[in-house]
Amino acid sequence: MDAQQVFEKLLQPEASDNPYPLYAAAHQLGDVLPAGGGLLPGSGQLVLVPAYEVANAVLRDPGYLVPDASYHDQFSPGWRDHPALDASNLLMLNGDDHTRIRTLVTRHFTRRRVAELEPAVERLTDGLLDAMADQGADGTAVDFMQQFAFALPVTVICELIGVPPGLRGEFRPLARALTLTLEPLLDEEGLAAADVAAVKLTDMFAELVAERRAAPADDLLSALVQTADAEPGRITDDELIQNLLLLLIAGFETTTNLLGNGVMLVLDDAEANAGLKSGLGSGELDAAALVEEVLRYDSPVQFAGDRRPTSPKVVGGVSVTPDDHLLVMIGAANRDPERFAEPDRFWPQRPDGGPLSFGGGAHYCVGQALARLEGAVAFPRLFARFPELARAGSPERRVGIILRGFEHLPVTLG
Repeated sequence: MDAQQVFEKLLQPEASDNPYPLYAAAHQLGDVLPAGGGLLPGSGQLVLVPAYEVANAVLRDPGYLVPDASYHDQFSPGWRDHPALDASNLLMLNGDDHTRIRTLVTRHFTRRRVAELEPAVERLTDGLLDAMADQGADGTAVDFMQQFAFALPVTVICELIGVPPGLRGEFRPLARALTLTLEPLLDEEGLAAADVAAVKLTDMFAELVAERRAAPADDLLSALVQTADAEPGRITDDELIQNLLLLLIAGFETTTNLLGNGVMLVLDDAEANAGLKSGLGSGELDAAALVEEVLRYDSPVQFAGDRRPTSPKVVGGVSVTPDDHLLVMIGAANRDPERFAEPDRFWPQRPDGGPLSFGGGAHYCVGQALARLEGAVAFPRLFARFPELARAGSPERRVGIILRGFEHLPVTLG
């Protein structure tokens, strides 16, 4: 296969089950792979970046931009008519606008603030495990994705932001519809569903902003509203709402996938991972190390957003221009044999960690420390409570090449 064929095969639904042979084929072709034009908006070529070192360099280089409003004005006429394509969140901003909003948001995601959340994450985890135990007490299969992998991170991020419990049940289908806009080829039906979801979520948060403005509480939403009011010009209400939506969706969607992918890996190979459940449950195995290996081996995010250089560059021996699209293949970079020994081995005590799953540079994931904390708390508690946890039936993967996780993962508790 050539690079264009690799990319076209990745877009097929069956690739969602196992894209890794295609990543291996990409590594055989080289570090940076021109894949032809016409596959994405604009006149330039698509360039795939599967190599770890090059991918890391591109993500950290301020000379590469994400597609922002000015880009979409040029190449995607009519995009402003779609609420789901709002370009005022951090994923769609460059330069001063990105810095202005990111510094405001990261003020509330310091390492100390995240560490202070650990007791709350432990409490929420134990409560969800109690509920799972009740549901599966008679041997009935439990959907791990719905009952735990979604419920834990959505509750954590909603409590942090200040979203009342009555609204949380609506978030998963709405967020799932909105994440369709991350996929490189979005059809009209998917865009229409994303638009409906965007309007509903925006209206919800507009009401919450108005409530916190009238009656502040001890939460992130109130803090951001107070900053917006105290520093005119720092952030508009639309920017505030869109970035709260981003925090909400990113705060549970990727962590949901991390938890589901991790449990599947532990359960899927009884011989190779025989000691994992007992090691995690007893505390003998470092849960943080397991989280890092899950992130590497089966990353919740498989591709970084489209990047384009601000001026002509040579990257990995390939000439690229501002018209070109660089797609950083995070899932492939995390399996790069030039970077990781035995890259296709799931190895929780791996000595050469360092996955790119949360990106890098200016767009490094704001909530990465919180996702890591939730995984490190959840995995040991889960396997200590249910040492005989086992698969029950066939899991169902979500379809797409950007976000990788399960829709359903039935398990029995033993």
